[in-house]
Amino acid sequence: MPRSNSSKAFSRPMSFSETCVAAAVGVLNTGGRALRRLGIDGPSLELESLERAACRRAGLSDFGAWAYREPLERLLDAYHGEARLTTLGRITVREMLVSLLENLLHIEAERAADPSIESRPIKAPVFIIGLPRTGTTLLHGLMSQDPENRVPLTWEVMFPARRPHDAAAEAELRARTATRLEWANRLAPEFKRIHPIAPDLPQECIAITANVFMSIQFHTTHDVRSYEDWFEHDSQKLAYDFHYRFLQHLDARRPGKRWVLKAPGHLFALDALLARYPDAKIVQTHRDPLRVMASMASHATVLRKAFSDRAEPTEIAADWASRWAGALDRFLSVRDRAPADQFLDVAYDDIEGRPLETIERIYDFLGWPLTDEARGEMTRFLEANPKNKHGVHRYSLAEYGLDRDAELARFRRYCERFDVRVQT
Repeated sequence: MPRSNSSKAFSRPMSFSETCVAAAVGVLNTGGRALRRLGIDGPSLELESLERAACRRAGLSDFGAWAYREPLERLLDAYHGEARLTTLGRITVREMLVSLLENLLHIEAERAADPSIESRPIKAPVFIIGLPRTGTTLLHGLMSQDPENRVPLTWEVMFPARRPHDAAAEAELRARTATRLEWANRLAPEFKRIHPIAPDLPQECIAITANVFMSIQFHTTHDVRSYEDWFEHDSQKLAYDFHYRFLQHLDARRPGKRWVLKAPGHLFALDALLARYPDAKIVQTHRDPLRVMASMASHATVLRKAFSDRAEPTEIAADWASRWAGALDRFLSVRDRAPADQFLDVAYDDIEGRPLETIERIYDFLGWPLTDEARGEMTRFLEANPKNKHGVHRYSLAEYGLDRDAELARFRRYCERFDVRVQT
C-alpha cells in the first residue's frame, strides 16, 4: 500500500526534537506490530473497560441519562474493523475515549450539586458554518476578542467540569491543556500549520458533541467510515441536546452575554441545530470548493498518518469530498425552508482580505454595536496572528487524486448559487 506523501504540503523540515519523537514513535509502532502478530492487541478498546477506567479516574459512577452507548459502540466497532490503528494510535484513542467519559461523569456530578445550571437560558446563539478551510476559524477568533461575546475556549472544553474557584486553579487547567496540545503537536507537527490550537483559542463545537460520541471529529482523525455513515444519517438530536447542556455548563462557570460558536460539522445537521436553537443566527462562509477539498484532504491525512498504519491521501480525499458535498446539499435544502433573515453569507476572500470590514457587516446583520474596544482587540489579534504564522500549508487537487472537472461538476450548483469564484 502506498505511503502518504502529505509531508510535501509543508515548507519547513522537521526539527531535531520532532525527529526524535518520530523515531521513538516508529520504534513503538514496530514493536506493536510484532505483538499483534502474536495476538496481543495492546490497550483495550472495549466499552466496559473504558467505562471502568473513567469511573476509577473520576471517582464517580453516574454517566447520566445520555444515550451515548450506541454511538460509542458503533465507533469502537469501526476502530476495531477499519481504523488500522498503530500502537500509538490505540494508546491515544483509549486515552481520548476515557477522558470523554470522564467528562460526562464530572458534568453529571456538578449538575447534581448545582441544579440551577439546568435552567440557564442560551439565547440567540450565533453559529459560523461553512465548508472546512473557508475562514470560519479566523472569524471565530476575531469575534472572540469582543468582551461582549462568549466562545468555548479550548481549555474549558477539554476540562468542562473542573470549575476553577480561583486564578491558580484556572491556570493549572490551562497548563494541563497546554501539555496535551504540546504532545499533539509533537505527534503531528504539521497540524498547527493547518489549524492553530492553543488553550485560550476558541474551540469548535465538534469537540463539544464528541463527549457523547456524536462528532465528525472521529472520522477526521481516524478511518471510521462505518461510524461516519451511521452518524450522517442519524437525527443528531442527542448531539444538539447535549450541546445545549454543555453551553449551560460553561455559562455557569463564566456567564456569556452573546454566544458565538463555529464548526464546519454543523453542515451535517442544520435541521437538528435549528430544532434545538430556533432563534440561532447563521453566518455561512464560502470559498472555492476546489481549494477547500485539497486543503481538507491534507488536513485529514496529516491527522490520520500520526495514528494509523494506513493513511492513503487519495482515498481520504475522495471519501471526504463526497461527504462534504452531500452535507452541503442537505444543509442548503434545510436552509431553503428556514427564514432568509436567519442567514448571512460571507466570502472567504473578504474574511482574508478585509477582515474588519467583514466583521462590521456581520455585526450589522446581528444588530450588535462594534465598540472601539472590540475593534482594537480584533486589530491586535490580527497583528499577533498573521497568515502562515506557523508555516505555509501547500496542497493541490492533483496531489490528492482529485479531478478538477469532476469536482467542479460536483459543486457547480453551489458555486452558481453563491457566485463563488473557482480557480482557473
